[in-house]
Amino acid sequence: MKALNIGGLIVPSCIIQGGMGVGISLSGLASAVAANGGVGVISAAGIGMLHKDPAQGYLENCISGLRAEIRKAREKSDGILGVNIMVALSNYEDLVRTSIEEGIDIVISGAGLPLDLPKYLTPGCKTRLVPIVSSARAAALICNKWQTNYNYLPDAVIVEGPKAGGHLGFKPEQIFDENFSIEKLIPEVVAAVNEIGLANGKNIPVIAAGGIYSGSDMFKIMRLGASGVQMGTRFVVTDECDASIEFKQAYLDAKKEDVMIIKSPVGMPGRAIKSPFLDEVLAGKRQPKTCPVNCIRTCDISTAPYCIIASLTSALRGNFRRGYAFAGSNVWKTNKIIPVKELMSTIKQEYYSYLAKSQLVTAE
Repeated sequence: MKALNIGGLIVPSCIIQGGMGVGISLSGLASAVAANGGVGVISAAGIGMLHKDPAQGYLENCISGLRAEIRKAREKSDGILGVNIMVALSNYEDLVRTSIEEGIDIVISGAGLPLDLPKYLTPGCKTRLVPIVSSARAAALICNKWQTNYNYLPDAVIVEGPKAGGHLGFKPEQIFDENFSIEKLIPEVVAAVNEIGLANGKNIPVIAAGGIYSGSDMFKIMRLGASGVQMGTRFVVTDECDASIEFKQAYLDAKKEDVMIIKSPVGMPGRAIKSPFLDEVLAGKRQPKTCPVNCIRTCDISTAPYCIIASLTSALRGNFRRGYAFAGSNVWKTNKIIPVKELMSTIKQEYYSYLAKSQLVTAE
């Protein structure tokens, strides 16, 4: 297990904690992961629903809330911190600028192609930029656009496969197609990114995400060329995760058959845990009359089956009659809530245990 180098930032554990909104990964979880050798990530999605200053509107509360979470995380840890900002957010630009102003170590951006992300960098800032992609084509497009327009290449690339939780960058028919599996994608993206990086004198590590649950999963995907992994689901069932105990319990209670693919109001498929709310949506009983905050550019309130920001906020607080929890395909494997420190140690033990077994088999 080699340390992960993201533009000169050294990540001893090779683990990036996934940015999970609304409010699942804030300063509590991010600071704990950072303090234990990983990259702790704050999700900017819907943060204005949690930090509410009555004198401000939702978009302004997103900015002040993000500043507050970054600063709280910095007070708790001097490790590496990132912010995950979805391209589809209506205030995407303001959130990126705020993160850079606050000196965040890494901006991670997906749910759309962040083709102009480097333009927000300011003279002297040390923020690293990491796009999330779901194909080698998308990775090459971003690299070439950034290099041509900004003379900048990604400091790392995250490849998110179809087993991830939340919104997925795949068509519904691709989600269970082995041709789009993370095991197939990683070598393709590594080849594309290495070619561009080599031509421009920059090493661009590729990080695997989506369905990476255990240390053995980590070992297997890194053997295919990944330099590290991003993990989300397993970090939800930790003491430091910012979600309510009811939200965490939904993970612990989930069975394999409870994990479902839904059609999100933002126009993408998503993976979530079955809930009474989703049962009503499937039965056609949910229809919003107004859009409270206009949080997503691609969400059309006239056709949306429900307000996603409101439903995810309700789930955060444990109300599954008004919301639902996004989760990765392996959520059914979770069985207890533990401290982040113990989880990081367990993943490392799983990694080296699998390594030892593989070496034994090879020797035989």
